[in-house]
Amino acid sequence: MRSIICLIVPIFLLASSCRKGERITTDANARLSIANTELLFDTIFTATGSTTKRLNIINNNSNAVKVSEIRLAGGVASAFSLNINGESTLTKNEILINGRDSINLFVKVTINPTAQNLAFLVQDSIIFITNGNRQVVQLLAYGQNAIFITESTINSNTTWVKSLPYIVNGALTVKNGASLNIQPGVKVYFHKDANLNIEGNLNVNGTVTEPVVFCSDRLEKMYNDEPGQWKGIFIKRTGNGMIKNALIKNASVGITSDSLSSNANPKLILSNSIIRNMQVAAYIGYHSELLAFNNLMYNCGNYLIYAVGGGNYNLKHNTFAAYNLDFPRKTAALSFSDYLSPTAYNKLQLEIRNNIIWGSLNNELDLQNKKATPVQLNLSNNLIRTTSTSYTNNGNILNTDPLFIDSESGNFELSANSVARKKGADLSTDPYFASFLSKDIKNYNRFSPSTLGSYEK
Repeated sequence: MRSIICLIVPIFLLASSCRKGERITTDANARLSIANTELLFDTIFTATGSTTKRLNIINNNSNAVKVSEIRLAGGVASAFSLNINGESTLTKNEILINGRDSINLFVKVTINPTAQNLAFLVQDSIIFITNGNRQVVQLLAYGQNAIFITESTINSNTTWVKSLPYIVNGALTVKNGASLNIQPGVKVYFHKDANLNIEGNLNVNGTVTEPVVFCSDRLEKMYNDEPGQWKGIFIKRTGNGMIKNALIKNASVGITSDSLSSNANPKLILSNSIIRNMQVAAYIGYHSELLAFNNLMYNCGNYLIYAVGGGNYNLKHNTFAAYNLDFPRKTAALSFSDYLSPTAYNKLQLEIRNNIIWGSLNNELDLQNKKATPVQLNLSNNLIRTTSTSYTNNGNILNTDPLFIDSESGNFELSANSVARKKGADLSTDPYFASFLSKDIKNYNRFSPSTLGSYEK
């Protein structure tokens, strides 16, 4: 009996080891299923870490297949590298994939930061040989050389030019007494949680055709509209700024400003700029000062402008579009208060003219006056979505859809029959007319009566 058992056990083990799914097929029609025939890596910055993508290799056959070779075509000279089943390698042979099973292959790309080309396409391919079948996955990556800045300070007047993008990792601080001047076309990319602190002076001088861009260093398509990727720009107590023709996107807060100006210059002049996709707000001011002309702000988590503790705010010809496609927002797009803390109240001065203040909520303008001193308010010729009846006069248009061309795709220009057309007050005597208000965000001339918001045409 014992001898019979000893004979049965090996036979049973042999049979179980060859059950369906583990039998290796040599059928030439047994191909691998590969989800992507092309892997595209967008711009990579090697000083902040390379980028890795996963490729799932599936055997949809009922029997196992033996992949005789997985090989990176470029070999050791390639900008790409492979990790197969936990092993970093350029090539791997005789890989068994059971029936209805899969393996994960990780592809990493590292771009040479000393390359002279501003933009270049790096290419390679992965070759799979299975039962005589040759399958190829193309690898492509866009790379750029850049100027890398890590936890740094600017102590003297500095000018940035557009020859290379700037990559900020950590905090970059412009010290009191120094100026950072940013010329047209400059791109400033921020690594995760990085920020720009202004204790001195910031001058951003973009143009309509060459705006200055502030955004995350993750340029893959999936991160294009992802908020909260970096912290934002902070105008500190001693700082001042002028930002013209800029795009600021995908931070926690676009601009945070602390206190009134400490000198004769305005705390911040923001003009002809777009701020979008902020996790919290486009602008936050703490007893501060903002002069904002011809700007577009949209798609922010809680506010477009949140100003507390009083301050001075001069807003003209802006489009505040609080549709918040990505956020369950419950707060008014523009919120102003003289209140900072139980013991801190400050005078609040508001001049709000020729703007569009619109969004998905019934009330998009909130003014809170908690001190006996009234708010000094000039609110005229605006289109406002509001539950208040106190804004009815002074040329304001209440609760009438401005008819943006396509708010879902971020086009906030106005349809031809928009009620906001030719409803603006004449601002030709405004002290900032010649410098900022005589043209719109796209540099078109304004004619009186002008169109409300940041777009004249």
